[in-house]
Amino acid sequence: MNIVLMADSTKNELLVNFCIAYRNMLSKHALFSLINTSSLLESSTELNVFGFSTDYSGGLDQIASRTMYNEMDAVIYLRDTHSPTYEAVNPLIRACDYNSIPYATNIAGAEVLILAIDRGDLDWRELVRD
Repeated sequence: MNIVLMADSTKNELLVNFCIAYRNMLSKHALFSLINTSSLLESSTELNVFGFSTDYSGGLDQIASRTMYNEMDAVIYLRDTHSPTYEAVNPLIRACDYNSIPYATNIAGAEVLILAIDRGDLDWRELVRD
């Protein structure tokens, strides 16, 4: 599965801790993020995470575009409602809704999503992508 891992800057530590806790599950999948977050995750968790553009909006546009074309299977984006970029995520969320791609925007949803992926509940996504 192709999984997007993202977080607003105030949630980066939470994302790192999530990835440490679920490292064994995440390591079975292709992981994607913005370049700065991918570097942080790789150095903190030893997971391989492909990083998109160094520019926030450019990287987000790339991820949203790939999501719109069904190239991503799940999105975990830990959001901060007080962040100035809170509204910028809308193209990504719209792409998920358009293609029925599951996404989580908080830690509780992220845990439910990763456990569902590990159980095989979302294996149908690979048929959509292929």
